[in-house]
Amino acid sequence: HRAAVRSAIETGNLTFACYSTFQINTTLLLRNDPLDAVWRESEKGLDFVRKARFRDIEDVIVTQQRLIAALQGRTASLSSFSDAQFDEAAFEAQLTDDRMTMMVCWYWVTKLQICFLAGDYATALVASERAKQRLWALFDQIELVEYFYYTALTVAALYERASAAEQGGWRELLAAHQQKLRELADTHAPTFADRHALVSAEIARIERRDAEAMRLYEQAIAAASESGFVLDEGVAHELAAGLCVARGWATAARAHCDEARSCFARWGAHGKVRQLDARMPPGREAALASRPGAAPGDGAQLDLVSVTKASQAISSQIVLDDLIDTLMQILLENAGAQTGQLLLVRGEQLVLVADASVGQKAIHVRQYLSQPPPALPLHGTGVPLPAWPDSIVNYVQRCQERVLLDDAMQSNPFSADDYLVGRRPKSVLCVPLMRRSAMIGLLYLENNLATHAFTPQRVSVLELLASQAAITLENARLYRDLAEREARIRRLVDANIVGILIFHLEGPIFEANEAFLRIVGYDRDDLASGRMRWTELTPPEWRDRDNQLITELLATGTLQPFEKEFFRKDGSRASVLIGVAMFEAGGSEGVGFVLDLTERKRVEAEARVSERRYREVQMELAHLNRAATMGQLTASIAHEVQQPISAAATYAAAALRWLNAKPPDLDEVRQALDTIVNEAMRAGGIVGGIRKLVKKAPPRMDRVDLNEAVREVLELTQGEAAKHNVAVLTVLGAGLPPVLGDRVQLQQVVLNLIINAIEAMSTRGTGLRELQICTAAEPLHDVTIAVRDSGPGLSPTEVKRVFDPFYTTKENGLGMGLSICRSIAEAHGGRLRASANVPRGAVFELVLPRGEVARAPFSENEGLRVT
Repeated sequence: HRAAVRSAIETGNLTFACYSTFQINTTLLLRNDPLDAVWRESEKGLDFVRKARFRDIEDVIVTQQRLIAALQGRTASLSSFSDAQFDEAAFEAQLTDDRMTMMVCWYWVTKLQICFLAGDYATALVASERAKQRLWALFDQIELVEYFYYTALTVAALYERASAAEQGGWRELLAAHQQKLRELADTHAPTFADRHALVSAEIARIERRDAEAMRLYEQAIAAASESGFVLDEGVAHELAAGLCVARGWATAARAHCDEARSCFARWGAHGKVRQLDARMPPGREAALASRPGAAPGDGAQLDLVSVTKASQAISSQIVLDDLIDTLMQILLENAGAQTGQLLLVRGEQLVLVADASVGQKAIHVRQYLSQPPPALPLHGTGVPLPAWPDSIVNYVQRCQERVLLDDAMQSNPFSADDYLVGRRPKSVLCVPLMRRSAMIGLLYLENNLATHAFTPQRVSVLELLASQAAITLENARLYRDLAEREARIRRLVDANIVGILIFHLEGPIFEANEAFLRIVGYDRDDLASGRMRWTELTPPEWRDRDNQLITELLATGTLQPFEKEFFRKDGSRASVLIGVAMFEAGGSEGVGFVLDLTERKRVEAEARVSERRYREVQMELAHLNRAATMGQLTASIAHEVQQPISAAATYAAAALRWLNAKPPDLDEVRQALDTIVNEAMRAGGIVGGIRKLVKKAPPRMDRVDLNEAVREVLELTQGEAAKHNVAVLTVLGAGLPPVLGDRVQLQQVVLNLIINAIEAMSTRGTGLRELQICTAAEPLHDVTIAVRDSGPGLSPTEVKRVFDPFYTTKENGLGMGLSICRSIAEAHGGRLRASANVPRGAVFELVLPRGEVARAPFSENEGLRVT
């Protein structure tokens, strides 16, 4: 499998590499390799599969790890995969039909296995049924054998308590699975013979063929032992012990139980060992205690007085610095170590917080809570030595079980560690510090003078003290965190950045900082007198809202910042922003954080006044600009108005002559009167347009036909254009949609642009003077009015500054016209832009958003017109 992984990686076949990776773990579990070694291999495989983002194979390896963790006793119970980092129910919930069938089936076979080993046969049977639904996916996997094997053992365990109907079906199942295992055993006996023999033994047991059953148990035990299958050997011994207990064969039961325990212990299944110890037959404890070389487990063998004093010394400390100093002193004294290091979990990292060493008649402790550890010594090559053996520390952190090396120089699983090679310690002990099934740190100890320095008695004492130390360290850390939080809160209160008050819901204010007292104008004597109540500081119009907020506060415990007012001592009001939190759920005391908004409110009020004044000034400037522009047009307008008046007078005189004729020519009189009416309306239209443009009126938003608005402006400016010999061309877009805006203001913009263009072209001595006004609809639902002239044009600098207030290119200009025009355009959601015309002159474009998308009716008057 390792060769397959390498080959797959070299050829870029990550899928095959991931499949081969989990098969490595499968093979190691099938061979019954030590569980800690299989775990280390699974960690490497899991890291690779996660990087390859193969979720289904990742879950296969996670399932294998859950089996290992349960057997090692690191889960909630032997039959459960759950621990602090893994939720079995949540994992099973995501095993839906869209996931890889093989992976889901694999999980349920593994669940079947652990539940059988734990003796939870009912759950094992449920897992077997769920696996059976997907069994087709395991057609070439070794887990198929596991399914036949553990399902048969589970059914045999439940058989005697089943109904007659269930027993009938299960007999057929047992026979079928026994036949499957026989075929496998005939194919390759070293791998499968022990399993076939054990299932056959269980069938003989339920059939009351006890002698045959015991012979088959022994056969299964011998086959498993010969092949090195320590798990299968332990299971066979355990089942044999069960039969012996049921038949009253106590000696044989104890012997098989001892052997089962030994097998599981060799495999590293400490959780299973603890279960066997809890089930052991009477008298076994004494046998174990009397066994030569057995570790002392009886409390009488310990120096209970010393242990008690040490435990009390550790538990009496609450300040973290003092606790660590005391802890390191006591642990080194009781462990027989020369040096020791205390590492605590910070986030996901282990951090060195203290080390200790035995000197001349004293233990020297150095702490690194507030300072970095010293520089590490160097190899001969100049590379720093590790601070501790990483392989041991990582193993203890991951597996949460101690590591003891009686002779660290002898071959062991950690012999290749750089630290052990360079430092060459004699004895090593690393103990996890556990609190509520979670590791909060570890203790690493060394003795460089003697092997076997950490005797079983010392290890027992040390583990007892480590348990107490874990509790006290956690309490000390919580105490320190609390003290630091209180210090930060006190610094916040004393800094007076915001007002802070502590109050009762009924009204009294117990405590407040200087910032809050300044906001409400009271002093500390007023606070001490008890006269300050937040209910009395609140104006009447705010009290109903406060009562509603109190209901919310009692329900949630907090209030998001909200604005209100407080009475000051002098009767004035302070606008504030306040946030509130209760000290405890359902309590009546809380803390408020208050920000003074009085100055901000004053500035906002002044800003509103300034904004109104600015708008008034802008309207005044716009009015003056219109009036100034109209002043420039006075002569032309007078000519335009004079024409219809003169024409009306001429036609009136003609009408009189036709009336005085003998006989009167009434047709001629009628035509003359019609002409008079038209000319009078023309004059009235011109005067009305002028009044609108000059009138100082607020903006009015209407749907405006831009073509019609442009025509009205052109009528006003045609005299001015004629006076300066300017040819005016209009290209008005057909079907132009209306825009939403103030007609007068938009006409003011067009009027300014036309007058500016005429004036610019009038500065040229000779040459073509051509003014073009175009309207069009742009693709992005905008409407444009473009005014093009053939004047001297604008330089790049003038293009950038032409809309700036008070910037002008005229000798006597104020520089406000185009600035006001741009403001009008922006107020309508549009823009005004300038650019160079080709081949000469300038272009000014007014771009406005259309008021609606629908096309306006086509006008036959729209198109090209030359004046």
